[in-house]
Formats: sequence, C-alpha cells, structure tokens
Amino acid sequence: MTDAADGGRNGMSSTGLMRAASGEMQMPATLRWYLAHERAILGTLVVMLFLIGWEGLERGWWADALRPLLGASAERLRLKPIFISSPTLIAAAAFRMFFVTGEIWRDLAWSGVGYVLGLGLAIVVGIPLGLAAGWYRRFSYAVEPLLSALNATPQVAFLPLIVVWVGTGLGERVLIIFLLAVLPLAINAHAAVRTTDPRLVKVASSLGAGDWRLFRTIILPSSVPFLLAGLRLAIGRGMIGVVVGEIYGSAAGVGAMINQAGARFQTDKVFVGVLTIVAVGVVLVEIVQRIERRVDVWRAPA
Repeated sequence: MTDAADGGRNGMSSTGLMRAASGEMQMPATLRWYLAHERAILGTLVVMLFLIGWEGLERGWWADALRPLLGASAERLRLKPIFISSPTLIAAAAFRMFFVTGEIWRDLAWSGVGYVLGLGLAIVVGIPLGLAAGWYRRFSYAVEPLLSALNATPQVAFLPLIVVWVGTGLGERVLIIFLLAVLPLAINAHAAVRTTDPRLVKVASSLGAGDWRLFRTIILPSSVPFLLAGLRLAIGRGMIGVVVGEIYGSAAGVGAMINQAGARFQTDKVFVGVLTIVAVGVVLVEIVQRIERRVDVWRAPA
C-alpha cells in the first residue's frame, strides 16, 4: 500500500512537472527571457533609478521640477557637488585617476600589500585555531573565553596601542586587518567542528580511524562551507581594517587618499576611493560564493 501511494505521488509529481514545463513553453518568448534574467533586470533597474535620482540632486532637476509646487523651498533639493558630488563627476574623476594620471594605482598597490598580508595571516592563524578548539575539548575551554572577549570588543579600539607598538607603517595596517579578520574565521571554524555529525565520527572511530584520519576525511570536508562563510565575513572586515588603518596615519593607500580628499572637500575623489574598495570587496566575495556553490554539491541534501 505504501509503494502504491509512493508511486501515486511520484506520478503526480511527474505530471506536475510536465504540465509546468508545457506551460512555460507556451509563454511568450519575451516573458521567458524576462523570467530567466529577472534578478539582473530588477537589480539593474533599481541601481539606475538610484543613480538618476542622485544625479538629479546635483544638477537641480528635482528642484526645477518641484518649484511650481514648493516655491522657493524646492531649492533645498539643489545640492552642491562639494557636499554630495554626482555619478557623472565621480565617473570622470575615476577615469582621470585610473587612466589619465594613474595616481590611484600606487594607493591600490600599497593597500593591497597590507590587505593580502593581514588576511593571509588571519587565515593561517584563525582556521587552525578554530579547528583545534572545536576538536580538542580542553583546548576549547582555554581559548573560547578569549575569542568571546575579543569578539565583543571593537578591535578598532586597539588602534592607538597598535600605533604605539609598531608605528604607522605596514605593520600597523597588517595587524589591524589581522585582528578584524581572524575572529570570524576562528569562530566559524570552531562552530564547523562542533556541528559535524557525531555518528560519522563514531562509525569511523569504531573502524579504527585515528585522529588525523578522522580530521582529514570527516571533519575538514564537513567544515569547508563554514570556513568559506567565515572567509566572506573576514573579507569585509579586512576592508574595514584597510580604511581605518590608513586613515589613522598612513601617508599612502586608498584609506589615506580618502582621508586627504575629504579634508580638501574633493567629494568625487572620496567616492572613487570608497567605490573602489566596494568593487574589490564585491569581487572577492563573489569568488568565494562561487566556490561555496561548488562545495555545496558535495553536501547531502537536508
């Protein structure tokens, strides 16, 4: 009886799939194309509307349009470039800085060195620390209070001490990026080991697998999605470390360029620096997300 019921359900699901497929084929080609690209279309549309609205504030489009209704009060919607800039001014400044003067490349190289070193050090320290704390119970008892305390503390508060310890050069930037990025890696690695299915560990142990074999064949593969999620968080926090560390006293780098441009009321240059950091962060996170999607294939469905 159960087999018959299962067969009936499977038949119904197959019939439903066939009907859905035939209904989709009957849709107009334009509608099918829209549904296939709906995410990109809606995202692009919202971004374009935002940019048009922003451009209108600087050019006074909305002040002119609403003057018949609001009178002189509509002039409040006409903002000066010194306060907000505009997408076209930012694009012109970016083109000049990247392709005409090339001034931003030196700052990007300076920031990139510190970021790679700081994030790399966080990966080397944070992931093994978290995995070891999750695997060894007594070691977890020893380091978990420290991780919890550091996680509850804004690491930027350590910046004055870091400057006293190592100065305002490369070491200061690497250390602040490391402090910001290491915690999500260590905490996620610790949680990854703790959430491993204990039945798999017991079965492998009963078959004579040692600690290293258990770790290599069960713990590490099941931890990969958690580690990648921690890496995504670490990438974003590392970007914060780049800006904060360079604003505090560095003479070069994207953060220093943002600080100097802001002091000179060069709003377009400030936005170029901020958007450059955003673009790099988005690219890095997208790379990690693509790796995550590949890794998800290994995991059994819930």
